[in-house]
Amino acid sequence: MFAIDTQRMSIDDTFARQQPARHAAAKLKATGVFAALFLGLTPLPVSAAALDHQHDHHHHAMPSTQDGYVRTQASYTIPDVKLLDADGAGVSLRSELDDKPVILNFIFTSCGAICPVMSATFSQVQTALGPERDTVHMVSISIDPEQDTPAALKAYAGKYDAGPQWQLLTGSLDDSIAVQRAFDVYRGDKMNHQPATFLRAGPGQSWVRLDGFASAADILREYRQLRAN
Repeated sequence: MFAIDTQRMSIDDTFARQQPARHAAAKLKATGVFAALFLGLTPLPVSAAALDHQHDHHHHAMPSTQDGYVRTQASYTIPDVKLLDADGAGVSLRSELDDKPVILNFIFTSCGAICPVMSATFSQVQTALGPERDTVHMVSISIDPEQDTPAALKAYAGKYDAGPQWQLLTGSLDDSIAVQRAFDVYRGDKMNHQPATFLRAGPGQSWVRLDGFASAADILREYRQLRAN
């Protein structure tokens, strides 16, 4: 179906050598539909205009397009819900997100395409942070809480070597949907899940939203820019 120049694009080499997600995103952009199909994804529009339309009621600033992702600044009201961590302990989400700078995403453990990429990226972020990671609160919230029990989250955390600063959360379906709606990522069905990463420097400050496959280097750069401001 497609004529592929193997000198220009070697997807197998890219994944085998585990090159940065930013480089992979550039290849995705260059190869369009084929790369999306290779990853098992349905090609979706990722224009700034389309993403802006999806969550324009949250925006403070116009979106800016980077390689592989679209950046917006937004304000979200965190719902006062109680979730469960990977040990089964109840945690207040609002309180949990108010203690340190936050890097947050949404995942589900049975996901075979988007979530493994995002979780591998989070693992790379925590490694790159080194000792600095103790000053950051990384959070992954399940969008499939009926399947993602605390035990399932614990196994998933082990798969990606999640450190103590990286918290995986689940809860009731209603509470999960409330959180997804608050961050404007609820799409009705988990199979409609789209990649997004959220960063905030501290309580009361705006969030930076990265729609798309931001690499570990992208996330670190955005995080350090936030801390510097």
